[in-house]
Order: sequence, then C-alpha cells, then structure tokens
Amino acid sequence: MNTEQFIARRIIKGGTGNFSAPVVRISVISVALGLAVMIVAVAITTGFQLQVREKIIGFGSHIQVAKFDSNNSFEFEPVTKNQPFYLAKEKTKGIKHIQVFAYKSGIIKTSDQIQGVVLKGIGDDFDWSFFKDKLIEGRTFSTRDTAANDSVIISQSLAEMLKIKTGDPLRMYFIIDNKTRGRRFTVSGIYNTGLTEFDRKFIFGDIRHIQKLNGWDAGMVSGFDVYIEDFHDLDKMREIVYEQAGFDLNTHTIRDLYPQEFDWLDLQDMTVIIILILMALVSGMAMISTLLILILERINMIGVLKALGTRNLSIRRIFLYNAAYIIGKGLLWGNIVGISLCLLQKYFEIIKLPQESYFMSVVPININILHLLMLNTGTLIACTLMLLLPSFIVSRITPVKAIRFD
Repeated sequence: MNTEQFIARRIIKGGTGNFSAPVVRISVISVALGLAVMIVAVAITTGFQLQVREKIIGFGSHIQVAKFDSNNSFEFEPVTKNQPFYLAKEKTKGIKHIQVFAYKSGIIKTSDQIQGVVLKGIGDDFDWSFFKDKLIEGRTFSTRDTAANDSVIISQSLAEMLKIKTGDPLRMYFIIDNKTRGRRFTVSGIYNTGLTEFDRKFIFGDIRHIQKLNGWDAGMVSGFDVYIEDFHDLDKMREIVYEQAGFDLNTHTIRDLYPQEFDWLDLQDMTVIIILILMALVSGMAMISTLLILILERINMIGVLKALGTRNLSIRRIFLYNAAYIIGKGLLWGNIVGISLCLLQKYFEIIKLPQESYFMSVVPININILHLLMLNTGTLIACTLMLLLPSFIVSRITPVKAIRFD
C-alpha cells in the first residue's frame, strides 16, 4: 500500500465524527439513487421496446419475401413456394424459421356490426410460438388435414366489438372480380397482444381458403415470412435473403413495412439519454460538493504535508482515493437497489398498466448484463472526470496559510 492510499484510508476511518461524515453519506446515497434510477429506466425502456417489437414481428416477421409488384393493399401477386431459399431454410446461418403466408382483405358481418379485416392464411409450417402467451381463450387449429380447416383465431378487441366468442360462427365476405363471395368460419380461439391497431386488423386462418378464393393451386402463396436469430443483423440478413430469393422476388424488413411504429420506438431512446445525463450530473455535482468539503476540512493536513515536501499530485491522489471509495460504495448500493427493483417487477409484476394505453398489462423489464456494465462504467468515468477540477484546488493552497487556517 502506498502513502496516498494509507492516508486516504485513515481519513475514511477517522471521519465519523467530522462535519464531512453526513455529507459523505449523502453523496453515497446520491450516487446510489442515480445509478438505481438509470438501471430501472434502461430496463423499463428496453423491455418496452423489446416487447412491442416482438409483437409487431409476430404479425409480420423480420423479413418478408414477395413479388416486386406487391403493395400495401394486402393483395399480393402469387409466387410458387418451391423456392431454393425456402427448401434450404435450415441450412442458412442466421435464419431461424421461414413460413409461407397469404393475405386476403375482407369484411366480417354480424347481425348488427360490420368490420373490415385482413385474413392471414397460414400453412402447416406456421410457428405458433408467438401465440403461446397471447391466446386468452380457446385453442389454435391445425392445417395438416387434407381438407381446409374452417377454424380461425381472432383478437379480443374484434370479439368484443362483434360480440363473438369461441365456438361461434363467423361469416366473412370478399370482393373478387367485382363479385361478393362469402365464407363461413368458426372461431376456435381469441388472442390479445395489446397492439390495438394490429389486433383489429388481422385474423388467422387456413391458407387453402385464400388459395381457393384467388384460384391458385396448392403450391402458390403470397410470400414468405423469414425469422432471423438476431434482430441487430436485420439489414445484413435482408441482403443475404435478397441474394438467395432470385430476380423476381423482393425483400422488405419489418422496419420497411411499419416505419412509423419503429420510428416511435426509436424515440424512446432519447428519453433514456436525457434521464442518464440528468442522473450523471446529479451524482457528479454531489461528488464535487463532497470533495470540496473534504478538502476544506483537511486544510491543516494539506499544509503539514506540503511543509514536509509532499507534492501536489500526491495530495490530490489522497482525495481522489477518498472520492473513489465513495463512488464505489454508491455504485454497489445502486446496483443492489436497482437490480432488486427490476427483479421484483419482472417476477412479481407489481406495477400494472392499462393495456389500451401502453400495449401491455404490466411494466416490462429487460435486464441486460452489458447494459449494467456500461451504466456502471459510464457513471464511474463521469464522476471521476468531474472530480478532477476541484482536486486542482490542492495546488493553490500554500503551507503557511493552510497551517494557520481555522
């Protein structure tokens, strides 16, 4: 242990009866609360972004492959599903799953209600994992039988609007070649994602109904939903899929399909940045005040050390060691408090939310080790840099005035 560390430890251990003792405690609390608030803010914001993003992807996949002339009207030009990239879907690194789909716009009519929706046709390769925790009533359906399945699943908001429950018949009408054609379905399940815009738009049924309505054979579909392993590789994987898809097929990422929703999610990052800056400033100002008080309280000691020939840099290090102890203690308690609050909310769902306003029923939490390391490192660096300026006061203190200081 060097001399500076020895003196710093003596100051810390012997400071319980001094004026600086309560100030040090307040500074530790400030750093701890600042870090705890930052941890909770980042966990909630990233949790919210992650859940909303996954819900949007559940309706549209990461990458959609379809004909070049397909548009946003949900009336796609057919494409054969015997595509090389689809048949070799298990061999492409980074791709988790590929499934076929078909869209058909239509109208649901009941005795007293009418609602325009989009029927999304799914095949036997459909991944039902998205609806595992979204299905609130009834069950999913199978498309593996030889005949088309008449079952559909609809959202809770649609079911309440149309006064429909599981097991009820549902009649849907389609406009084909300026003629109205109807289909009778049976509601097998009701789901709820909290995304009202999507819930009221989509119902899910057997793809063979759409193929028959459009006059397609069994090998024709609207396109392909491609799910990838890592969302951060979205643009890179889009290029890979585009190269494999062929000259007559185009690819769109989920960001291309729903730009407003993702722009809105990106705006949440600005809120987090503002919170982080404010908390870092509060913690830093508390540390500056504490260091100034420690220096003023030890003026006589500084004068004696200078009289004995101690360099300014060594004396500055003494107080920076003290500050590092305070910051470290604050970071420790900040992590304990922040992570504990996040874990309580994550596993016990203490704080509820109105789903119609926030798209989810509880406050979401996403605890990421990398985020925790970055927050701790950033807080430590910010506080340390802000402490360098007040530590220069030591060099302005002369031994004669310091020893006579009262």
